[in-house]
This record gives sequence, structure tokens and C-alpha cells, in this order.
Amino acid sequence: MASEVTCRPSGRRPGKMQAFRIWDINQKTFYLRNNQLVAGYLQGPNTKLEEKIDVMPIDPHAMFLGIHGGKLCLSCVKSANDIRLQLEAVNITDLSKNKEQDKRFTFIRSDNGPTTSFESAACPGWFLCTALEADQPVSLTNTPEKDIMVTKFYFQEDQ
Repeated sequence: MASEVTCRPSGRRPGKMQAFRIWDINQKTFYLRNNQLVAGYLQGPNTKLEEKIDVMPIDPHAMFLGIHGGKLCLSCVKSANDIRLQLEAVNITDLSKNKEQDKRFTFIRSDNGPTTSFESAACPGWFLCTALEADQPVSLTNTPEKDIMVTKFYFQEDQ
């Protein structure tokens, strides 16, 4: 008689990638345009363009975020006085929380009621955000309290 464990707590096992749906509090979803992650209102046949976010948990609050099956990962890149969100062609399963060079891929998840925000571990105080206008790039902001950018997201495991 084979005894198999069929119920596992979701998202609690390190090293298991899961797909999530993400949309901002204004109902904008993420999609790829010219190799850039943008947020907009997808309707009709365009809803299939929606990008699911691939999540690789590191610990209860820290995670790597990617798209396309974890083959493109979100990173926080510093150059001169500029801090930018970038998509990098690395495999999410190759990243390690113990490598300093992988810190730019790490995001800290904070849940506030029904919404979630994502802070860069490499650039503390910088949060994943969308513009108020549709079809603008997903980016990072260091002024999450200002109303010019949206930093609160609905984040739901894809069924």
C-alpha cells in the first residue's frame, strides 16, 4: 500500500516555483511589450497577453519574481543615481538567497489587508509600482506614499 502525502501547505516549501496573478488596485494587469513589463487594461482577446508572475519563495517574506516560466526575472539595478526595474534573462531556479549578486532579484513581500507590496531587497525603500496611466512600464518608486504611482497589488496564486 503506497501512502502519498496529497495535501501540502502551498508556498511554504523553499525552492518550489509557483505562478501568481498580479494586478494593481486600479485593475491593471501586467503584460510584455517590446521586452518590457507594462501594466494596462487587457480586454477581450488581449486578456491572454496577461503575464503570470513566477514566484520562488526564499523565506516567508522574501522571494524571487519572474515571468515566462521563471526564465526572465525582475531585478533592481542601480546605475549612477538611477534605480531601475529590469527584466534579466536568468533562470529563477538558479538564483540563490546566499549569493550577493542575486540580491538584486530579491523582493520583500508585505501584506496589508487584501493588498500586497514588494520592496527591493537590494534597494531598500524602493517598491514595485505601476503608473496611474495605463500601458506604462512597471517600475520602482521610493515615494510609495505619494499618489502618482501605485504600489499596492492584488496577488493571487494562479489556479
